[in-house]
Amino acid sequence: MNQIHSRSDPLDLNLLKVFEAIHRERNLSLAARALHLTPSAVSHALARLRSQLDDPLFVRNGRRMRPTAACQRLAPPLLETLARLRELLRQRDRFEPAASRQAFRIGLPEATETVLLPALVQALRTLAPAATLASVALPRRDLGRELAAGQVDLAVDVALPIREPVRHRPLFQDGFCVLLRAGHPLARRLSLKHYLQAQHVAVSTRASGQVIEDLALLNLGVQRQVALRCQGYHAACAVVAQSDLLLTMPAGLATRTAAYADLVRMKPPFALPAAQLHLYWHADSESDPANAWLRGVVERVCGQDAVG
Repeated sequence: MNQIHSRSDPLDLNLLKVFEAIHRERNLSLAARALHLTPSAVSHALARLRSQLDDPLFVRNGRRMRPTAACQRLAPPLLETLARLRELLRQRDRFEPAASRQAFRIGLPEATETVLLPALVQALRTLAPAATLASVALPRRDLGRELAAGQVDLAVDVALPIREPVRHRPLFQDGFCVLLRAGHPLARRLSLKHYLQAQHVAVSTRASGQVIEDLALLNLGVQRQVALRCQGYHAACAVVAQSDLLLTMPAGLATRTAAYADLVRMKPPFALPAAQLHLYWHADSESDPANAWLRGVVERVCGQDAVG
């Protein structure tokens, strides 16, 4: 504390500790002892405070330091702010879900949101009732940048070619099924030949390109007929319920969709690898207690039957 500050300089937090000690002890020597400083260092710090705040703050009254009127007005909010700052610093290495008012943001594709969000919200309502959650669309090309910028705390998506400092681990696998309307001619039996002869809905947020079921068919040397390409599974289900189009979609999502749509669920007539969902976070958040807690909640939710 040997640097002189002008009134326009930022206030040194160490000076606030000196102000607190003098205000509590009302004696420079006792304040110095409490701070493990010399009396001259405390006197020097008080002089800097007086200069920056343009007030004597404390005036000598015998052996005691009496606060000025301005000091008495300043002390309560200043000391309360200092106490809050200390508490924030103490809490940086711990997280108390029940008392937290933290706003969490998770990047989720539409299909994953439908499967994961209901159980995740229920878990947060139980464990951290004052916390809030936002599910946001996160283009895969932006996943690493958004995590690094702190725009999202976590992301859940299919396995992606991601490198450090983005970290990830698998959450769960979701197989595929074929949905068609009740009364569809293929509702009793669906062979590969029937599948290839039928017309299909393909779901992708991309304007063009193969989706996972088309890639699996290409490995067999065959192609299907895509009559409609749309962005989301809910719209696709609505179309399938009123047409003879077929929809191949994640089984976990289909379980929820079929509950309110008049659709028949069937096994794909060819080998279709399950989609593996991964949890993604940034290395900077690895040791953050709130982020670690949220990762644990997502993992537990994904281990429940409600997600599979």
